[in-house]
Amino acid sequence: MADMKALYEDLDRILVTKEEIAEAVKKLGAQITRDYAGKRPLLLGILKGAVVFYSDLMRFIDLPVVCDFMSVSSYGSATKSSGVVQIRKDLDHDITGCDVIVVEDIVDSGVTLNYLSRHLINRGAASVKIAALLDKPARRRVELKVDYSCFNIPDAFVVGYGLDYNEIYRNLPDIGVLAPRIYEK
Repeated sequence: MADMKALYEDLDRILVTKEEIAEAVKKLGAQITRDYAGKRPLLLGILKGAVVFYSDLMRFIDLPVVCDFMSVSSYGSATKSSGVVQIRKDLDHDITGCDVIVVEDIVDSGVTLNYLSRHLINRGAASVKIAALLDKPARRRVELKVDYSCFNIPDAFVVGYGLDYNEIYRNLPDIGVLAPRIYEK
């Protein structure tokens, strides 16, 4: 397995530093705390990419929260969404009447989250909001409101802080643009 230095050498550049991430996640947690004062939201982490963001974000939300996870994909091992959404791991909790905050690493085409938001409302959620670490509006293929986001980013393939390419790079503390030579093989 390559060491961390080798992983950084696969990047064209650092897009967001770990310090910038930490500050943005803290601010987002405070905003959610204000917006959901007096409520007990269900934080729905989308596996696997959102795990790092999810765990940091929930520690900055000063409310009682219920934690749950789903695995939902429209990518497989590709770098672009296929448009076909698959639920690989479903919720453990009944969400009837719950205020759900979907915690996602990146909003790209919007296809997956558009589908998931409608699916959760149909299952009885009182409300569904989206909290994303990264928003890439240039790639949007469907109309989708991202209620909370830390960073708007350009149309680039990014890894780090939970985001991967072929299950690698998730452990980088910064978010970087992956060099095309890595994924255009």
